[in-house]
Amino acid sequence: MYYGIDLGGTKIEGVVLHSLSPETIVVRQRIPTEASGGYQHILTRIANLIRHLEVDAGHQASVVGIGTPGTLDPATGTLKNSNTLCLNGKPLVKDLEDILGIPVMIANDANCFALAETQMGVVAHQYPEARVVFGVIMGTGVGGGIVVNGKGLHGHHGIAGEWGHMWLDDEGEDCYCGRHGCVETILSGPALSRYYTRLTGMDLPLETILERKDPAAAQVKQRLLHFFGKSLAQVINLLDPDVIVLGGGLSRIPWLYTEGRKIIAAHVFHPDFSTPVVPPELGDSAGVFGAALVSKNNFHSNIP
Repeated sequence: MYYGIDLGGTKIEGVVLHSLSPETIVVRQRIPTEASGGYQHILTRIANLIRHLEVDAGHQASVVGIGTPGTLDPATGTLKNSNTLCLNGKPLVKDLEDILGIPVMIANDANCFALAETQMGVVAHQYPEARVVFGVIMGTGVGGGIVVNGKGLHGHHGIAGEWGHMWLDDEGEDCYCGRHGCVETILSGPALSRYYTRLTGMDLPLETILERKDPAAAQVKQRLLHFFGKSLAQVINLLDPDVIVLGGGLSRIPWLYTEGRKIIAAHVFHPDFSTPVVPPELGDSAGVFGAALVSKNNFHSNIP
């Protein structure tokens, strides 16, 4: 069986699959992360969840795949770039292996999303010949993952696909990463909501803002379209993927696939932009399914 853990800032989700297919769930559980308890508390939460999964599945795990915010630094073996700040600088894999007594495979949560949609989701079902896939996360944060020939790309520094921390524009905000104007500071849901607040003084969730008809809401929509198109065009000019899959809460906005696509096309270095930009098939399950795929060591450091 295949064990996957999706470690988020607010929840930890675990799944056991009988085989690498979304139809073969043996057991699935969610618990609060309780990140305010600190690093050691999170380790305990993960270990307890895995033990509960083993009991409910009637099976002992031999390896566990974990999707995390941030990524493992190949040089130090410690986690970096996580917005769950207490994880940064910590040897998460080593510490969990010491607790569990089994191998632990780890990957960035956006890479897990891209891998799951490629092997088990929309790419597998609609674009099976795709060799290069770029998976986008646009929600509370912004991230990306790259899959090449069915395997996730980790990269020399472990940061392959980190689209959310490419510089986009000085109109962006200061970022938790220490830089200014990252994609995440412009295109994340909270950043767009804060932009509306600066225009109106009203604090509303993005979903509500995009339903409103006032001029400030129209500015938010245009801001999203403009920077969505410009930023994804740069990825396409560099990577030229066969498919782009959108994920996260903003992937449910229908006009990103129509109006947004036109903005991308205006900035791509090719007269005929034909890359499919598609919504996800696995929804909120992609992260934990991708983590189960990670347990197969479905990653490589360099493109073959």
